[in-house]
Amino acid sequence: MTGYYADRLAAERLLACYELAPAEVRAYLEAEIDFVLERVSSSSVVLELGCGYGRVLRRIARQARAAVGIDTSLTSLRMARRASWCGSRARLVAMNAVRMGFAGRVFDLTICVQNGVSAFAVDPQELIEEALRVTRHGGIVLFSSYTAGFWPHRLRWFELQAAHGLIGAIDYDATGDGVIAGADGFRATTIGPDGFAELASRIGLPARITEVANSSVFCEFAVP
Repeated sequence: MTGYYADRLAAERLLACYELAPAEVRAYLEAEIDFVLERVSSSSVVLELGCGYGRVLRRIARQARAAVGIDTSLTSLRMARRASWCGSRARLVAMNAVRMGFAGRVFDLTICVQNGVSAFAVDPQELIEEALRVTRHGGIVLFSSYTAGFWPHRLRWFELQAAHGLIGAIDYDATGDGVIAGADGFRATTIGPDGFAELASRIGLPARITEVANSSVFCEFAVP
């Protein structure tokens, strides 16, 4: 949420990344949102970490009692605020996900999708622990990343982004095994089922780990 995505790949440029996504990636993105929406009710107060320009948050806001999105990119947040969906049930805040200013036990559901657990470039254990802190007892915390089998589609998507000048050229010598590296310093990693299980063990909470549509890995915590 800091660094590359806040400074260089935000707002209209981030939107452009999604607009050029191939069919397989679009199907993955929809399946990921559907998995989240299954956990959103009309009484839910939902927090999204790294909401960007509101691609996912606008879908949540239609279904939840209230939706809050945080991001460190002011340009992305301004773009979201200008959108027609951003009404009374949605709130946008400039905030770092590992140092949130919310009181504890506020949200029914806290989500971090689209591989934010890696893309934010922060300690993933600290990120998950902070998400757990702001989620009420009995609530749910959800993080997602990519499955290993989705690698060819993911790489193709990033190649298209590079071809359109949205990210730097792909550094193929440093790319592979779940890591996509750009010549301009861009670096996107992933966390697989074993990595999520290890994080859950370090945190000391059981986690439900689910693969969705052969493309997403979700790590789900029920907050005690």
